Amino acid sequence: MFIFLYTLLLFYRLQAKAEKTLCRTMGDPKYPLLSKDGDLTIGGIFAIHSKETLPSFEFTRKPQILSCSSVNLRDFRMAQIMIFAIEEINKSESFLPNVSIGYKIYDTCSSILSSMSATMSMMNDQDSAAGDRCNGQSPLHAIIGETESSATVILSRTTGPFKIPVISHAASCECLSNRKEYPSFFRTIASDYHQSRALAYIVKHLGWSWVGAVNSDNDYGNDGMAIFLNTAKKEGICVEYSEKFYRTEPEKLLKVVDIMKKGTAKVIIAFVSFLEMGLLIEQLSIQNITGLQVIGVKSWVASNEYITPKSFRVIGGALGVALRKINIERFSDYVIKTFWDTAFPCIERDGNSSQNILNCDRYQDLLVLKNYNEDVPEHRYSSYVYKAVYAVAYALHSLLKCKEQNGCEKDLTIQPQQVVEALKKVNFTVKFGDQVWFDSSGAVIAQYEVVNWQQDSDGSFHFKPVGYYDASKPPHQRFVLNTENIIWAGGQLEKPRSVCSESCPKGTRKAAQKGRPVCCYDCIPCAEGEISNETDSNNCKLCPGEYWSNAEKNECVLKAVEFLSFTEVMGIVLVFFILFGVGLTVLVALLFYSKKDTPIVKANNSELSFLLLFSLTLCFLCSLTFMGRPTEWSCMLRHTAFGITFVLCISCVLGKTIVVLMAFKATLPGNNVIKWFGPLQQRLSVLAFTFIQVLICVLWLTISPPFPCENMKYFKEKIILECSLGSSIGFWAVLGYIGLLALLCFILAFLARTLPDNFNEAKFITFSMLIFCAVWITFIPAYVSSLGKFTVAVEIFAILASSFGLLCCIFAPKCYIILFKPEQNTKQHVMGKMSSKSY
Repeated sequence: MFIFLYTLLLFYRLQAKAEKTLCRTMGDPKYPLLSKDGDLTIGGIFAIHSKETLPSFEFTRKPQILSCSSVNLRDFRMAQIMIFAIEEINKSESFLPNVSIGYKIYDTCSSILSSMSATMSMMNDQDSAAGDRCNGQSPLHAIIGETESSATVILSRTTGPFKIPVISHAASCECLSNRKEYPSFFRTIASDYHQSRALAYIVKHLGWSWVGAVNSDNDYGNDGMAIFLNTAKKEGICVEYSEKFYRTEPEKLLKVVDIMKKGTAKVIIAFVSFLEMGLLIEQLSIQNITGLQVIGVKSWVASNEYITPKSFRVIGGALGVALRKINIERFSDYVIKTFWDTAFPCIERDGNSSQNILNCDRYQDLLVLKNYNEDVPEHRYSSYVYKAVYAVAYALHSLLKCKEQNGCEKDLTIQPQQVVEALKKVNFTVKFGDQVWFDSSGAVIAQYEVVNWQQDSDGSFHFKPVGYYDASKPPHQRFVLNTENIIWAGGQLEKPRSVCSESCPKGTRKAAQKGRPVCCYDCIPCAEGEISNETDSNNCKLCPGEYWSNAEKNECVLKAVEFLSFTEVMGIVLVFFILFGVGLTVLVALLFYSKKDTPIVKANNSELSFLLLFSLTLCFLCSLTFMGRPTEWSCMLRHTAFGITFVLCISCVLGKTIVVLMAFKATLPGNNVIKWFGPLQQRLSVLAFTFIQVLICVLWLTISPPFPCENMKYFKEKIILECSLGSSIGFWAVLGYIGLLALLCFILAFLARTLPDNFNEAKFITFSMLIFCAVWITFIPAYVSSLGKFTVAVEIFAILASSFGLLCCIFAPKCYIILFKPEQNTKQHVMGKMSSKSY
């Protein structure tokens, strides 16, 4: 193949020069593969071959010349576009008039060793007939190349001390943006900083959070992948693995393919150089690994050499960032008419452009390359080589002070540093409309297409543009992707899923799995009172104070409001007992009123009895104020009404107890104590005891009255509507005063329980006070420990229990006599025992 290629290149005046003896590098010199003399010279370095065979280094004889094989048609085409652009400039009458540009194009054979050799030969002009070139002056005004970033790094570092400008058409490594290390480096392609970010945006836009990453183990792959990984992390994208290999390391390639095969990520970021990608596709095909959604880079994703039936089977549907497709006018004709007609003289063309194939048997081996130019319009690097040549030409044009009429001042000596400074200032527009100028890093504005590998109905393959990335636009307009036009991996119409963990639904949050990337997580339900109303929430949000989470934990709803309602079961039961107590008390009052002239009613101080029945009725009714939605008035009324009515009730019982004691004292000879506690004193005592409670309640309401409040302290899921006591001292003062009167009444009744009488009321008062005190003593712990509406229910129960206790204990025996034992309702029976003992 090497010999065949040289046969093809004879048309371009391949000049194998004899070795010079005046000044040369040690060993055999490296001569340009393609060259042409001119007033000004531009160097070119391309990997026209992709393989290099190293000689054996036995150190017993002079090393053999390195041999190259396997034609790299892509770089060969780029060498042609360089020659085409130079010849186009030379033919121009207004651009560099009367000045011709020559070229020297070297082949690096995709080898660092050959690249170094070519660079040194180019700088020293080993093939020049001018004589000694060891005076420190370079015969070149600029160098176009190289294609790969790693080789370009070496080239720029080698030429840097001599200030020779290097203009690359394809080296996009961000590392070359360092102007301190590479002050004379320029490129007509954008830095990989933008390409790497564009890859991350594609992954983010398509909703993939779990990817694998493979890159070439060189400057291009390592720097580009580092930028991608950094951007991916910021965008929330996790990388399952990040592996790298180089074309000369088959063991690492096999390891990478094995990891891709075993990995769970369905999306693979392939930041791989052109040659490495061919090896990767071949190995994927050998191991029959399919179904992976590959995201590629400009170095290979739009290469016609790789979009074949074999490669389409393993990475068909690939997406990637490609350089814009620009067709250079007349380049196809230049290639076909000039090159192939000379290379294949057996093809004869007549005037009607018809083609007759003569005897081409002797060119059979070369015909395999015949159709290599069919993808010239598709090849995306051509325009960047074209712009690089023109950038140098414009810089030289400005330095030579060229004028259209007078030509250029060819006698001027141009130093490489002058070309570097002139390149910084160039700003021109090429014939296909692109504006060319270099930023502070020596690069141009990033403009990419997003392409998709697709197959037409006729079986042909093509690169379908599905979006773009343009760094010249505002941030929110730079990236556009039309997903409806994409064919996915394996020819599928449905986008593949590539996640470490499935999305967490609403109502849950993500919890990272220990020791794994953040994209690997468990879905944990939100806690009570917290919600997440979107998928993949990192945290649950706490509901506001008056709200609570619903059952699904995806929405905050108003908390349930709780109070003792008249309509609920507990409220209905309590209302029933309240009304029953009121009705029973009224019936007793009516019975007593109907029998008010009977001895048993008279003997029990009917006036205090009726007042006691009235107060008991009020006690029952005051329980109703504890029910229903609390309001400002109901809160103030319920506690004060309860306190006053119960004091009135206990005052009446206390009065009856004192009357019993006084009546006994009055029956003793010579004792007239009853006159000190007659009906007037009884009324005044009840009034006085009640007035003290009224005074306590007035002070309570004046200083700090009860008020309605929303209690969210005890229950997070509901709001308790209750009455705050305001002043706790006022509340306990009311209860304490009631308890004090009840205790005094109990003591007096207990002392009078053994007085001689057939119907000793002190016994019943003692028992009633015992029940009353027992109820309210047990009420205190029950009241403190109860929550919500049960606190109110406990208070109502205590009121009803004590009221029923007083009613039953004091009035039940009398009612029993009146209704069922009327024969005992006589003065003799009521006073019988006392009379018998008085004689």
